[in-house]
Amino acid sequence: MDSSQKLTSRLEPALISKLKSLELKAKAVVEGFKVGLHRSPYHGFSVEFSEHKAYMQGDPIKNIDWKVFGKSDKLFIKQYEEETNLTAHILLDVSASMDYRKIGSLTKLEYGKILAASLSFLMVSQQDSVGLSLYSDKIEKYFPPRSTRVYLQTLLRGLENATSSSKTETAQCLNTVAEKIKKRGLVIIISDFFDDVDSVITALKHFKYKKNEVIVFQILDPIEKNFAFEKDAIFVDKETKDELTTQPHQIQKAYQSAMKDFLEKLKSECLNSKIEYNQIETSTPFDKALFAYFKKRTKLN
Repeated sequence: MDSSQKLTSRLEPALISKLKSLELKAKAVVEGFKVGLHRSPYHGFSVEFSEHKAYMQGDPIKNIDWKVFGKSDKLFIKQYEEETNLTAHILLDVSASMDYRKIGSLTKLEYGKILAASLSFLMVSQQDSVGLSLYSDKIEKYFPPRSTRVYLQTLLRGLENATSSSKTETAQCLNTVAEKIKKRGLVIIISDFFDDVDSVITALKHFKYKKNEVIVFQILDPIEKNFAFEKDAIFVDKETKDELTTQPHQIQKAYQSAMKDFLEKLKSECLNSKIEYNQIETSTPFDKALFAYFKKRTKLN
């Protein structure tokens, strides 16, 4: 096993989930992620990446950080604090559909909580401001963006205590949060997006209309994509409690086709609107999601 495989294995959900507190889980993910930066194509950004940007032709030579050049043999521009500080809003879906697990060690909600906690931990360590919204069919909790380590503990407690609740009204909740945002920044939505896709897309565009950058993390249990159930079963809707007794193989093709159309439409509409789209399964190591955030963050510098 090479070093990159060893790193990924340390960030496997099954391993991270064994840690006791959400804070320890987030710290383990972030520390593993930072180690990974040194072994990635982004090597050179990994030291204080929120304080530097790559030198571009036309940048003032006087702003080159020669100490970083001596360590990395790459040219970087030192940025001023007002250029580097970011305001971010994390929105986590806590509706009943997120409380699902068939394959792996985590429900979608548990995976989303660790991801949200890790992103918060990472951003505060970079002196960015981060806020948090927990939503179902309404806003369950709202924490405005701040950048202190004391406030990070408040966010982590909010995530630790979050439980699945009620039905989904994703579009309505996204629009509510969009109206709360007064200063443009980065919006991160973590959800399965099991809602009316057209309404969701319109709500995502609301953030873009207000000049925010947007990252979408669609969290899925692996079986939700292929419907690979083997035995006759009674399927219960987590939100409506409606029941359907069926032989899975009889509806598998229709389900797969409908799911494929749903996923492709959400992805294509996001990309057309310059919204960063990431599909993440609950069995996926956490570094994949953090690398997606990192790429967006470096573009904003």
